[in-house]
Amino acid sequence: MFVKVLKSKLHHAKVTEAKLNYPGSIAIDEDLMKKADITPYEIVLIADLNNGNRLQTYAIPAPAGSGQITILGAAAQRIKKNDIIIIFSFLYCSPDEAKNIKPKVLILDEDNKIKKTA
Repeated sequence: MFVKVLKSKLHHAKVTEAKLNYPGSIAIDEDLMKKADITPYEIVLIADLNNGNRLQTYAIPAPAGSGQITILGAAAQRIKKNDIIIIFSFLYCSPDEAKNIKPKVLILDEDNKIKKTA
């Protein structure tokens, strides 16, 4: 049996752009993806702190060091530019392995730079 547990999260990310006419996903600064251990095309869950919307999509890299968090495709109907979001990534493991998992939590500032880790 496997359980799904939190692997990492980008907390308080600010959406820098929302593009409706795009085939879907979320573009995340490549440096942030690496530090949060999010693989390109990995499924992520997004929670919007401005309106409570939650959705699932896949992550693609934005230019490293850009601070970009861009909502692409249909998700732009629910999440807008300047919204503050949390991006969650997960992993599957055994219940015994889950006891030793320590998620990477990156808390971001208003420019999507890492303010602190938790």
